[in-house]
Amino acid sequence: MKKNEIIQKKLIKKDELSRTLAYWRFLEKKIVFTNGCFDIIHLGHIIYLSRTADLGNILIVGLNSDESVKRLKGNKRPLNNQDARSVTLASLFFVDAVILFDEDTPLELIKTIKPHVLVKGSDYSEKEIAGADVVKTHGGNVVTIDFVDGYSSSEIIEKL
Repeated sequence: MKKNEIIQKKLIKKDELSRTLAYWRFLEKKIVFTNGCFDIIHLGHIIYLSRTADLGNILIVGLNSDESVKRLKGNKRPLNNQDARSVTLASLFFVDAVILFDEDTPLELIKTIKPHVLVKGSDYSEKEIAGADVVKTHGGNVVTIDFVDGYSSSEIIEKL
């Protein structure tokens, strides 16, 4: 299979999600989920996502759609559109799937996925993490991971 085909297979549409999840669950894979805007991929993202992937066998990244990013970060964002951000994330070898969501939080996506592990940055408390209660109700864990100091999309944009 060509490299671009591998990347494209990782871009999961909502109507394909149930079948893909069923396959991974049949294989008894431990599913890890995180989400974000991932507007400008930088070292902090790479370390965060690789540490997140280490918590299971399958890493699913929920990606805020362009409209969702605009609502959360303002009309000047995202700098990269959802297609570019999706392909960039899917090109990382430790990311198994990328799925777009239009809402402000990935709660509905988390209800569908029911990951074994839900991960967010340590700037969130567990009470602030959308879907934490859903994951715990299904016997999963909620984990926070520290950010790498000095790396954020906002800081990079400011420098530019």
